[in-house]
Amino acid sequence: MMQPQRVTCVVGARPNFMKVAPVVEALQKRGLTVRLVHTGQHYDAKMSSVFFDDLGMPVPDAFLQVGSANHAVQTARVMERFDADCESFEPHLVLVAGDVNSTLACALVAAKRGIAVGHIEAGLRSRDWTMPEEINRILTDNCSDLLLTPSADGDDNLLAEGFEPWRIVRVGNLMIDSLRKNIDRAQRLQVPESLGLIPGSYAVATLHRPSNVDEPEQLAKLFAALGEVSRDMAVLFPIHPRTRARVEAASLPVADGLQLVEPLGYLQFLGVMANCKLMITDSGGIQEETTALGIPCLTIRDNTERPITVDEGTNTLLGSEAGRIVPAVREILKTGGKSGRIPDGWDGHAAQRVADVVEGGFRTLTQGA
Repeated sequence: MMQPQRVTCVVGARPNFMKVAPVVEALQKRGLTVRLVHTGQHYDAKMSSVFFDDLGMPVPDAFLQVGSANHAVQTARVMERFDADCESFEPHLVLVAGDVNSTLACALVAAKRGIAVGHIEAGLRSRDWTMPEEINRILTDNCSDLLLTPSADGDDNLLAEGFEPWRIVRVGNLMIDSLRKNIDRAQRLQVPESLGLIPGSYAVATLHRPSNVDEPEQLAKLFAALGEVSRDMAVLFPIHPRTRARVEAASLPVADGLQLVEPLGYLQFLGVMANCKLMITDSGGIQEETTALGIPCLTIRDNTERPITVDEGTNTLLGSEAGRIVPAVREILKTGGKSGRIPDGWDGHAAQRVADVVEGGFRTLTQGA
């Protein structure tokens, strides 16, 4: 395969930006023509545009403005609008990241047009088909020519599912590229202090998954548990707009030590995460970032597509039972929490390895041609 001269990189939701920003920069430095497409799946400024500023990303070449909708409508809108963009730009390669609706929609469009597809963060599996993200990531992998994995478990999953070895390239974790590049800037902002928090003495919580926030009884139990934690230490809760709507609809009381704030920009959030005592979350990306930072993480889910953060990192999978949160927090306060190691390839140079593969004209793919 010839070197692709025109590459479209797709972002759609907050988790994509940190993975794609270093790739765009690396490809442009290699002299390739890069088109950045923002589908607009996250369209709120606090969830989207602030990340472009924080990460130093160029203004998107196309903003598809798909907005919020149910899975079917949102995926259909992305497909329709991205198809028109591909027709005008005619990329040789489309790079999609992660597992949101935009990821699958753009991969499908490119595959049906005969355009090569590269999936950043390929091979991750929760084995939970009730998660829309699991469906998205599995189908995206099956649409992709190039499977760019963050860790060895991704390789193993793909090989077990019958993917050809020459399509799989372990490049490492691109989110950690963004973290390492921006951590000093984030620290200089002194965000914890600006919020009245003492570094090293507070917890940060994030909840947004439907399994945790859409069921009023489950959300009430989790909110009560966070309130109990806040009796032992301050808890900062940058609250997702969807979660806030559920909290307000249920009229849930807010404990004095539970500090609800609007979603933070990337640098702001990185600053509060890097200086916290522990994280309580249901986010996939935060499991990785806390492992890179050496911060104990309690994940409120029954499964994770990132088991390496549990096996090697600082993550503990608590399950969905809210009653486990307070004892786990108190154990961390007593012992200092789980220690771990940073997985191989989480070294801040994953984007260079992606660029090597792309610039080399997919040598791995030509072996299977």
